[in-house]
Order: sequence, then structure tokens, then C-alpha cells
Amino acid sequence: MIEPIRAQPTLETSRLVLRPIRKSDAGLIGLYAGDIRVSGPTRSIPHPLPPGAPEAFIEQAQNPARVEDVWILDGSGADLAEVVGVIGLKRLDRRQGELGYWLAPAYWSMGLAREAVQALIIVNPQASKTMFAEVFQDNARSARVLSDMGFTYLGDAETYCVARKTMVATWTYLRNME
Repeated sequence: MIEPIRAQPTLETSRLVLRPIRKSDAGLIGLYAGDIRVSGPTRSIPHPLPPGAPEAFIEQAQNPARVEDVWILDGSGADLAEVVGVIGLKRLDRRQGELGYWLAPAYWSMGLAREAVQALIIVNPQASKTMFAEVFQDNARSARVLSDMGFTYLGDAETYCVARKTMVATWTYLRNME
């Protein structure tokens, strides 16, 4: 059985604060997640983004019975936006976690995803033995982030992409945390 997550730490990197999501983040989440360049490389963000989707996402992320921690990548301390992206860690059984993230296109190629992933690896807030991640095969940047952060390629698969309304080929990665 997967236990619900109760406490969520705030994490800091040189340019980001990874903090719990707030209701006030809805506007920027909606702006960025509504862009096909953000929703297209994810499994679950629809395109177009329906009304109320950011608020529903925030409500789910704040639910005490959730099985996924969601952090906002807040760059305001480094003269970036208050929301530059989102990173999540879903708790799976047997002390495993599944990592997922997205960045607003204006912040691509700045190393921010790498910083956020590294922070989660260092802190390992759910005491995971293993972290998994999956990227679409047409998203080489995210694949590079994972391999640079010590994730090992496991194999090919495919999953349904809500935004694209089709099955998409994926690469699956694993990182041992112990």
C-alpha cells in the first residue's frame, strides 16, 4: 500500500526555490501549461487547457491524502519569474518514486531543470530507494538532464499523451538512490 505524503520540504538551489504550490500560482501555471510546447511533452496536461485546470491541479497537489509532492520552481530570488516550472515526485510502492517536470519555454536551456532534479536527488524527500522517469523520445533535452543526473536508461515503451491525443514513444530511466 502506498502511504499518503504528509510533509513537503522547501528546497533551495543557487537560482531556484522549490516550494509547495500555492493558489496564487494558478495564473502562471495556466499560462505556461496552456502552451503546446509545455503540454505536448507531458503525459497528462491537455491542450487546449480547459478552464479551471490549473486550480484543479493545485487543489490535488495540496490534498493531504495525495501520493505526489509537487513543487513550484520559483526563480524570483534570481530575477526570474515566480513560477518558471513545476517538478513532481510521485510515491510508488516499495520505496520507489516517479519524477516528472516541465519548464516554461522562456527558461529552457538555462540549466534550471538540472538544478531542480539535482535538488530532489540530494534531499530525496520521500526516502526513495529508486527514482524512475520517463521522457518522450522526441524530447532529447529532458533525456540529457536525466542521464546527466545519474539516471540509467532502462528501455523503450510508449504512453498516451493527452495533449497530442495519441500514443507516444518513450524512454524510461532509473536512478538508484542508495
